[in-house]
Amino acid sequence: MRIVIDAFGGDNAPIEIIKGASMASNEYKVEITLTGDEKVIDKCILDNSLTFYGNLEIVHTTDVISMHDDPTSILKAHKDCSMALAFKELAEGRADAFVSAGSTGAIVVGGTLIAKRIKGVKRPALAGLIPSPKSNYLLMDMGANAECRPEMLAQFGVMASVYMEKVENRKNPTVGLLNIGTEKTKGDELRLEAYKLLNEAPINFIGNVESREMPKGVADVVITDGFTGNIALKLIEGTSITLFKLLKGAMLKNFTNKIAALILKKDFFELKKLMDSSETGGAPLLGVSKPVIKAHGSSDAKAIKNAVRQAVSFTKRQVIETITENLSKVGKE
Repeated sequence: MRIVIDAFGGDNAPIEIIKGASMASNEYKVEITLTGDEKVIDKCILDNSLTFYGNLEIVHTTDVISMHDDPTSILKAHKDCSMALAFKELAEGRADAFVSAGSTGAIVVGGTLIAKRIKGVKRPALAGLIPSPKSNYLLMDMGANAECRPEMLAQFGVMASVYMEKVENRKNPTVGLLNIGTEKTKGDELRLEAYKLLNEAPINFIGNVESREMPKGVADVVITDGFTGNIALKLIEGTSITLFKLLKGAMLKNFTNKIAALILKKDFFELKKLMDSSETGGAPLLGVSKPVIKAHGSSDAKAIKNAVRQAVSFTKRQVIETITENLSKVGKE
């Protein structure tokens, strides 16, 4: 299996990306293709004594699409950037899966128009695992589609359900629709119509879920439009960071609290690990005809390694084939 990685996508590129690629390659026994400036990549590998399983390939380019560039520029102005060349490796069959920590918008455009959609998919969407005390749950869409139609949300439900069952080993995963109330009569027109379609889809739909219930793991999958999903995601991330800062401040407040902190150090470490996004790796772009994983922009080597782990599982477990089959039961494009 070969995974293509955009070596220059993300805040910590290229060093953390290349380190993570090396870790993943050796741990999961997969071959790696890196796209980007060959001289810089070679220097990073040499300076850090990095090794790779099998045959490492490098596709050279000095162009990089930034977070500030128009995402559609990946098709023309930046058609030879590191991300675009990685998508070409995927689309033309020289790689089995794609990983990048670069621009979300460019990944959505590249996934949709270079790697191409699964037949029948209205719009691909980002699905991310969110930590919770009960078990991780999948939030979809996390920002790929600010405006959605009801049939799109129904397709999100089908695709996310398949991903959770195949990749996360969640048997018959529960699917909820994010709304302002649990009653089926709640919400705007989008939510009301989506509820009906999700209820008829070949999934374990449990109805509406409220945002305050999400962190409790009330559903294995939470479906929403990309605008709402992105706000929810960033609120969850910000709240988690703030709570840990407040907790740390309380533990260091006085001598007695410091003693208590030492006693509870192991438990706090495990709690922090549970909430660490780098442990999950990245977000799959579901609805694309090949496995595409969007790693967090601030990904370190561990996060990239786990994003590759996701890509490997995605590829091995026939997720795309099952999504295609299940979508045929929802309706035609």
